[in-house]
Amino acid sequence: MGITSHDVARLAGVSQPTVSRALRDDPRVSEATREKVRRAAQALNYVPSEAGRTLSTRATRRVGVIVTDLTNPFYPHVIAPLHDELSGLGYRMMLITERSDEAVAEEKLLDQSMDGVVLATATTDSRLPAQLERRGMPYVFLNRDTGRAGDFASVVDNEGGGRLVARELVALGHRHVAGVFGAANTTTGRERELGFRLALAEGGVGLAEDRVVRGAFEYDTGYRALPALLDADPAPTAVFCGNDVVAIGVLNAALAAGVKVPDDLTVIGFDDLPMAAWEVFRLTTVRHDLGELSRQAARLLVRRIAGEVDPGGERLVLPTEFVPRATHARAH
Repeated sequence: MGITSHDVARLAGVSQPTVSRALRDDPRVSEATREKVRRAAQALNYVPSEAGRTLSTRATRRVGVIVTDLTNPFYPHVIAPLHDELSGLGYRMMLITERSDEAVAEEKLLDQSMDGVVLATATTDSRLPAQLERRGMPYVFLNRDTGRAGDFASVVDNEGGGRLVARELVALGHRHVAGVFGAANTTTGRERELGFRLALAEGGVGLAEDRVVRGAFEYDTGYRALPALLDADPAPTAVFCGNDVVAIGVLNAALAAGVKVPDDLTVIGFDDLPMAAWEVFRLTTVRHDLGELSRQAARLLVRRIAGEVDPGGERLVLPTEFVPRATHARAH
């Protein structure tokens, strides 16, 4: 038989429940008693059972993170700081990957094996948030949300970022512009397009629907979109892309078509992934703090698990800034 909390209790001269509370640093146990229990546990080489702790506290100290697009280079840059922040807050992260939110079995999340969930690739039509809400499972959105009141989310000022791009293009004299945006059922796609359109209109520039492509936030979306956009009459002199990965697809399609960037075509991305600054791309883009996006999501979820949030929702929005590099130029 291994050493148990009852053995520690006998050595320390306290009850078994007191041992459990003392090793959790329960404030109801005096510091002197906690120290006595810690010394007894150390003398016996006793390690508290995580399973037993879960049963006694009904807390697993585990958080699930749902990501449906691990092939996207964006997500490794937010998953790592999310893991580190959760770890610092005393939680272990469990990564759950499926093709879509709908494929995530509700039972996986509600079998009491975790205390909360981070939704990193949610769409506006996903049913999963409502299922979690009904069952009382705390969750937060990371990067995307539903766009409805009451969300708990860590997001970016997508609309503001779209406005920054449009104003820059107008100032550079671009009048024939195009957009390769994210899917219509994502708040990131919708908001970036909305901000871009509004600021273009303020500058007297239109964005015709035949100059807009919407699709997944992936390389192929950008690569496949550009040839049709170049066939327009007149062809666009600038393309705003829903994220950096899409923009890299557009850059490669331009290279394949013999279109010079930025002399013939300005290309602008969004997110400022580390690869955007590589010399091979030197992509002009919109920056936000990827690490802080994740860290504030972790802190928000832990506060929600502890019941320390306004039940009406909390939406944390990170600012954006325009990052000029080598893929934009004045219109000719």
